[in-house]
Amino acid sequence: MLPLIRHISPGASYLEPCAGQYDLCDHLGAHGLTCIAATDIAPRDGRVHRMDALTITPEDAAQTGADYIITNPPWSREILHPMIELFSDALPTWLLFDADWIQTVQSAPFQWRLRRVVCVGRVKWIKGSKHTGKDNASWYLFDAKGTGPAEIFGRVA
Repeated sequence: MLPLIRHISPGASYLEPCAGQYDLCDHLGAHGLTCIAATDIAPRDGRVHRMDALTITPEDAAQTGADYIITNPPWSREILHPMIELFSDALPTWLLFDADWIQTVQSAPFQWRLRRVVCVGRVKWIKGSKHTGKDNASWYLFDAKGTGPAEIFGRVA
């Protein structure tokens, strides 16, 4: 998560629409960020409220006063692509998913929304595991209201 922290203003607030077990919120909170609301279609922590992330409206998100939407969304393109559109219409949105996505034709319709790519490499998804995942990941910042070309930040040791 440290690669992302370097790109967010200290003290920023965010919505976490795919919060699951609240792990990402705990980590971001330890770095001074404030979770305004944590939701998930299938919550696995008492701090997470049940809600389908695809039902949030840009107006609802804006009314929370959050600075960002930050989440590790499902990597299924049928869910991910609508989330990119919906979330980035509402607020600047940081999404963690596979790094190869940017290299594919399917990313083309969304690249005008893309502001930053922060390379992460392989992520250890299971606490206590000796192994990382088999796919490289990146944090992507999407913002439908932003302008200019996307900046790409390589992996930092």
